[in-house]
Amino acid sequence: MSWSPDQELVLLITGQQTLILMTKDFEPIAEIPIHQEDFGEGKFITVGWGKKETQFHGSEGKQAARQKVTSVQPAMHWDDHRPRVTWRGDGQLFAVSAICPETGSRKVRVWNRELCLQSTSEPVDGLEQALSWKPSGSLIASSQTKPNKHDVVFFEKNGLLHGEFTLPFAKGEVQVRELLWNSDSTVLALWLQDNGKEDIKPNTYVQLWVVGNYHWYLKQSLHFGNEDEKKVLSVMWDPEISYRLHVVCSGWQYLCYDWTWSTYCSGGNGAGGQTDVAVIDGDKVLVTSFDQSVVPPPMCTFHMQFPCAVNHVAFYTDPEKSSDFAVLDADNTLYICRYGIDADKDSNVKAVPGNGYKLLTRMPALEKKCRVQVPSCTTHPLCFRHLTWVADYTFLVVIQEANASQSAVYLMKITVDEQTVHVHEPSVTVNGHIISVSYSAKTKTCALQTANGQIWKYVWEPTPVLDSWKDKLGQDVKFQPPCVQTAIVEINGEESVLGITDRSRLFINNLLVAANITSFAIYDDFLLLTTHSHTCRCMSLRNTSLKDLEADLNGTSNSNDETVRKVERGSRIVTVVPQDTKVILQMPRGNLETVHHRALVLAQIRKWLNSCLYREAFECMRKLRINLNLLYDHNPQAFLDNVDLFVRQIDSVNYINLFLTEIKEEDVTTTMYPTHSASSVPSAQKSGAKKVDIICDVMRAAMEKLNPQKYCLSILTSYVRKTAPELETALQKVHELRESPPSPDAVSAEEALKYLLFLVDVNELYDHSLGTYDFDLVIMVAEKSQKDPKEYLPFLNKLKKMETNYQRYTIDKHLKRYKKALEHLSKCGPEHFIEFLNFVKDQNLYTEALKLHPVGSSEYKAINDVYGEHLYSRQHFEQAGLAFARCGSLEKALDAFVACSSWQHIVSIASQLKYSEDKMAALARSVSGKLREQRKYESAAVLLEQYAKDYEEAIILLIEGGLWEDCLRLIYKYNRPDIIETNVKPGIIEAKKNYMTFLEMQKVTFIRYKERLSVVRDLKEKARQGLLDDEIPGGLESDLFSDTSSVMTTSDMSGRYSHSNSRISSRSSKNRRKAERKKYSLKEGSPLEDVALLEALREIVRTVDTMRSDVNSLLKVLVLFLYDTDARELQQMYQEFLQLMEVSIQDIWVPCAPPNATLPVLGPHSTANSIMTSYQQQRNLKTAEQETEPFIAPKLSKTIQWKLDLLD
Repeated sequence: MSWSPDQELVLLITGQQTLILMTKDFEPIAEIPIHQEDFGEGKFITVGWGKKETQFHGSEGKQAARQKVTSVQPAMHWDDHRPRVTWRGDGQLFAVSAICPETGSRKVRVWNRELCLQSTSEPVDGLEQALSWKPSGSLIASSQTKPNKHDVVFFEKNGLLHGEFTLPFAKGEVQVRELLWNSDSTVLALWLQDNGKEDIKPNTYVQLWVVGNYHWYLKQSLHFGNEDEKKVLSVMWDPEISYRLHVVCSGWQYLCYDWTWSTYCSGGNGAGGQTDVAVIDGDKVLVTSFDQSVVPPPMCTFHMQFPCAVNHVAFYTDPEKSSDFAVLDADNTLYICRYGIDADKDSNVKAVPGNGYKLLTRMPALEKKCRVQVPSCTTHPLCFRHLTWVADYTFLVVIQEANASQSAVYLMKITVDEQTVHVHEPSVTVNGHIISVSYSAKTKTCALQTANGQIWKYVWEPTPVLDSWKDKLGQDVKFQPPCVQTAIVEINGEESVLGITDRSRLFINNLLVAANITSFAIYDDFLLLTTHSHTCRCMSLRNTSLKDLEADLNGTSNSNDETVRKVERGSRIVTVVPQDTKVILQMPRGNLETVHHRALVLAQIRKWLNSCLYREAFECMRKLRINLNLLYDHNPQAFLDNVDLFVRQIDSVNYINLFLTEIKEEDVTTTMYPTHSASSVPSAQKSGAKKVDIICDVMRAAMEKLNPQKYCLSILTSYVRKTAPELETALQKVHELRESPPSPDAVSAEEALKYLLFLVDVNELYDHSLGTYDFDLVIMVAEKSQKDPKEYLPFLNKLKKMETNYQRYTIDKHLKRYKKALEHLSKCGPEHFIEFLNFVKDQNLYTEALKLHPVGSSEYKAINDVYGEHLYSRQHFEQAGLAFARCGSLEKALDAFVACSSWQHIVSIASQLKYSEDKMAALARSVSGKLREQRKYESAAVLLEQYAKDYEEAIILLIEGGLWEDCLRLIYKYNRPDIIETNVKPGIIEAKKNYMTFLEMQKVTFIRYKERLSVVRDLKEKARQGLLDDEIPGGLESDLFSDTSSVMTTSDMSGRYSHSNSRISSRSSKNRRKAERKKYSLKEGSPLEDVALLEALREIVRTVDTMRSDVNSLLKVLVLFLYDTDARELQQMYQEFLQLMEVSIQDIWVPCAPPNATLPVLGPHSTANSIMTSYQQQRNLKTAEQETEPFIAPKLSKTIQWKLDLLD
């Protein structure tokens, strides 16, 4: 009887060899005989060419087609001849293995839930009784005895064979009682029993097999012996917990095994340590040294052959000898294998190189073999668990006590001559089942995890001490749920326990750090993790905290984050190669991949650079495409101090050229490879010096000192790569090579020139060679280029006929080096001075031309004259007047000063021109009129009084300008008190009235704007809260206003005013500013009315506040002439207005944060629209800052004392 996996159907097999299918209520569905003549519904269809008669048989000839198929042998004598049933995991199909009545052999048939035959297996000789369908549905497992071996074979659901593996027993030695798949189809359990002999009781075994890369590995072998009470009666996998195996023995003994995956890898942190990973495969241990090569399993660097199946491997925890390992087999025999010792030729344990693998690494040899005596308290298989090699010939091992609720930790110390190790008294006893053990060689601390997740701290020397593991808060560390893999790590100086559950939850002490971790590894100060998001993360454990780790693992990373890299789906970490940058990952199908994690690479490079190992760092950076600027940026001062060592270590012209061509001004330690270290290395750059220039100069100096002939090409590169390439110097070096005698170590001039042409464009190099004025060098460059001789030879021949200075002038003019051309032209003599002046005017080189001639010379004056005309045409009248005055052109100077109304210079020049008094007076009246138009009353009054001798007109101008003190000074100077009554007092009264009217008007406007602003803000606040619909104009856009005092975004305003902005884009800056101001309309209901009101109020405050000095001057003259009432009235009104503004500023300009500029949005999550919007906002940042000006509260000038105490 067999129930379906969904418990909906039950299958019965009767003694009459029939199948009866019933429901769960035992209602019959169908009944049919097991043995059917038909193949089934999945019968194969052949079209003829697959027939045996039509196939080619080689040397056997056609007779082979007529040979009859050999009949299959009957079932084994120990077969119970009972039918076997197995269901597929989804319950849709089941298979039945039964003895065929015709042949006496077993045949497998596949049926569906309706009891319709689907397929029948092909005849298989020696097929045995065991049968198990893989829950995932792909294969049906059974066993087969072959003429020379015993196999486990697999059938597809169509009945065809598909794969097999051989059992590690001789033919007929064992019988396969049962085959059992675990629930997730990853492990196949075999229940085996020796074929009984007359006087010997059979042994029973349970083996666990897994497959990887199409190779089947025997991972665990449990030997139950031949005692009656240990005989296995039943084996079953747990239906819920995938890796839990239940075994029942005849002596009323029940065993429950919980299995977990574990990777045996060496530490290898020592100078001579290797990175070995061991894989158990039956009686062999496959060892791969990943520091030498990465080979996919089941291949390996070498394997160790042992007499019995291996159950456990433990690498030595000593970092200096971490590749030594110990092996515990199924018979409890311990083997110690070490490197560096001679192998015993008579030993049955030997290292064998991998097939087809040229072994370059050393292999271990067996040093010690001893039998471990099982304590009397435990007799079940695999009683020794969690073997840990902690010291020379000292091991820790966990044994289950007689009391099932306790586990014991034993300390095994093995002597050199001892052949048997007796395990007597336990070191410590722990309540609960110990499910994991992790050890720290640094602190000699062992972390024991029990089945309830409790962590215990065990120190084995000098005296064994057991205590609960506590975190820094003093709380007991307990993983909930328990973890399948644990490790001891040091985080920021604190020793912690790290664990990962079977549900990918990562714990550090009591803190759940992440919930998507698939595997982890500890290397040096780094924690490497793989995640369900298909990334590999490398987190530094130095100078960090648990909260920081949690935040980093659960946060998003930026594009330059060196701690994150993408990996293939399902990747898991196998090991990390110490003293290197390789991380070995295993894919779900079993193959391996090597990645160089950027964080590990950069950490190793930084170590090399700190140790001045530039060659190793350079080769790693070159191979892994790390920017070579890091060689300098990591520690600029150290690089400059050791540049000679750098050149000697690199010792390759190509490598040095590669370094020089890749350097740039960017500091990659802040952009591409930012470091989280708290210590910062000071920059070695001088103020104003550029990084590229510094490196080129120091590298060139070092190479010239060491071997200038060898590093000739690199020296040329250092000239070319400077920010201002020194191509002339580089060409001169090439010319020197051509002139110097040949040397075996030196590079030829042709080769050097060819290299320069590779670095620099040929036309640019030709121009620079022409700029050296060396025609031999020019011809040499031109010959190496693709230029036609007809292009350059006539020009060169013409140049050779010229005088030297004029020749160089012509070359510089051709190369557009106008300043140098001007210098050479100035040396050509007076006959070329006209050409000199024309060249100065054409290229606007006036200041350079003045420097080339002595002061006072005729040429100097002529240059000043044309320079003045140039300035006059540019409307720089004052500078033009100064230039004319320098060269003696006083009339031109006077015209220039008159144009700019510079009255002091006008008077000075007129005096030099010997102007008469009348002419001077007329000039003064003309200039004063212009000054009056410019509202420069004081200067105009000085001209009228002193040079036009018209003090009355000067007094009237001062009264008009409100300059009362100067006005009174002239009245009493010329003894004209009558003007006070006729002009001054009426002017004072008029000025007071104007001030009063202006202030009254401004005050009314200020109050009106203030009240309107309050109304507008209230309306927009209601609109923002959704209280208004279309009650205010622009209501449809009310959602654009995010705050009562916030401005609209740049994109909103640019969209709304795009048409007007496009019209004014070509106007002058003045008109653009005017148009920008028009955007803020004071019209009621306009979208930006509040902004316009703020701007208008700000302008009123600024205008009224600047009147303090003028009001003070008017108040003093009013008091002087006894107009106290008028003065008091003006002072009171102005004071009240100032107080009103001071109180209102706080209400009008509400404090708020200015709109922040949005940073550029880049990275994998950005879109084209987001990037465009981001850069548009950056481009308009200046405009946005200008638009925030109305929102900044104005400040009043309280330091100016304008009030008069006489009027209080």
